[in-house]
Formats: sequence, structure tokens, C-alpha cells
Amino acid sequence: MRRRQVLKHSIAYVSMLVCVCCFFIVTVTVLKLPDAPTKESAMGFYPITRSRKVSPKDANLGKFGEMMIDMLPQDLAFTVFVPSEEAFKRDLRLSVNDALKSDRFNDTYAILTRILGFSAVPRALSSANVKLGELVNYDSLSGFSLYISKDIDGMLVVNRIRSEIVDVRKKEIVVHLMDGVIMDAEFEQSVLSDNDTDED
Repeated sequence: MRRRQVLKHSIAYVSMLVCVCCFFIVTVTVLKLPDAPTKESAMGFYPITRSRKVSPKDANLGKFGEMMIDMLPQDLAFTVFVPSEEAFKRDLRLSVNDALKSDRFNDTYAILTRILGFSAVPRALSSANVKLGELVNYDSLSGFSLYISKDIDGMLVVNRIRSEIVDVRKKEIVVHLMDGVIMDAEFEQSVLSDNDTDED
């Protein structure tokens, strides 16, 4: 008889413990409070630097950037994440002096067209449209997904590439100058392998 009572009490104890744990898990899941961001992790992949917002008159998009902008209709709203001249040199090994020579111009134009397809969005998107801590997703003209966030200093970060200058207006087009080239891995490999064979 006594054994039965002990057994009943231990089953009741375990059942009560399981119920309390389940209730605790459900409560925490429902409330699910967001983590408080620390200074280092607040939507930034890079250290805090000063913002370089400049007026459109002072913005130098470089020859390649201007060529990319000229490919778009000026009276429609677009946002273009244009690589800087340094990014073209570093990431694609394109320099203005060599790439615009008559024997390489068509290849350069084709590369710029592809880069424009990866980095242009058919709508106006200024840095003010992206909230700090928010990640927005847009498809580029070629269907490539662009993940856009804002850093603490107001600069945009697109697919982990940070902007150098934001919000340059060219009529209806919003231009952000980037410290890298936005492209898919397949195109990057093809361009780099072409450059390697050119050097041999």
C-alpha cells in the first residue's frame, strides 16, 4: 500500500515538473523579447567611420560609374550601387587607361552592363528609406537579390559591401558609390579567369 502511494506521489511530482517547464517554455517563446544590440553589433560589419555624404556636384563617380548611369533612362526612377574606381581596379582589374582602349572597349562595356544588371534596382531608394537595424531585400534588374542595411554612421551596406558615398542624385536616379563590386560568384569567377588568361 505504501509503495503505491510513493509511486503516485513521484508520478505527480514528475508530471507537475513537466507542466511547469512546458509553461515556462511557452511563456518565453510567446514573449520572445529581442536582444538588446551592443555598440559593436548594431548592424555593422565595419568599424564606425565618418559619413561621407556629399552633394551631387562634388560626387565623382568615375568614368565607369558615369558609363553605367548613362546606360539607364534618365527619366525613370532607379537606384544604382556603383563601384568606385578603386573597386573596379581591385575587384575586376579594370583601369580606365587600359579598359577604354579601342581593342578592349567592347569587353569593358559588356562587363559594365552585367555589373549594372547586378547593382541596379528599378526604384528610388535613398539612405533615408532604410532604417537603422533593418534589413531590406530587393531584386536587381538581373534578378540578383540585394540585401540592404544601414550602418551606424548612415552608410548603406549591400550584400556586405559598404558604401563610400550615398544619395547622389542624377535626375531620377539615386546613386550610391560602393567600396566593392556587387556581382554573383559565377560572374566574378568568369571575369577573374578571363583576366588570368589575358595576363599569361
